[in-house]
Amino acid sequence: MDLYETLNKLNIKFEEKSHIPIYTIKEAQFIKKSIDGLACKNLFLTDKKGKYFIFMIEDNKKADIKKISKSVNKSHLSFANIEELKNVLNLDLGSVSPLGIINDNENLVTILIDKELENKKLLVHPNTNTKTISIKYEDLIKFIEYLKHKYLIIK
Repeated sequence: MDLYETLNKLNIKFEEKSHIPIYTIKEAQFIKKSIDGLACKNLFLTDKKGKYFIFMIEDNKKADIKKISKSVNKSHLSFANIEELKNVLNLDLGSVSPLGIINDNENLVTILIDKELENKKLLVHPNTNTKTISIKYEDLIKFIEYLKHKYLIIK
């Protein structure tokens, strides 16, 4: 399934900027000056029992993995490794994005969204770290629901 075809099929409007490859939040700071939206950090997590999560949070906030674990009723979440990222979402390091679920044919990934992102325009990678797109929160939810993936709002 092609990401851009799916976005167009769902009538999801977005703005896109190409840039040099980005691997860290620190490296990504310049993007916020060239595209409208709230920059997000996306963490690819696992419970080591075959369940995966992408936790979305504003780029300047610190993620509390213990709190996230409690929110999803898991005793322990940790960062998934690069091999899992490639196998589950067909993404490379630096490209983690909620849009990556388009490659999750086994529906292993649940999207976890920090409550403070609700109703905002969000900046995420379109499954490559050489581009950033701006997408409305509501459209991201439409995309997730269309792909029949679960999502939770984390307070």
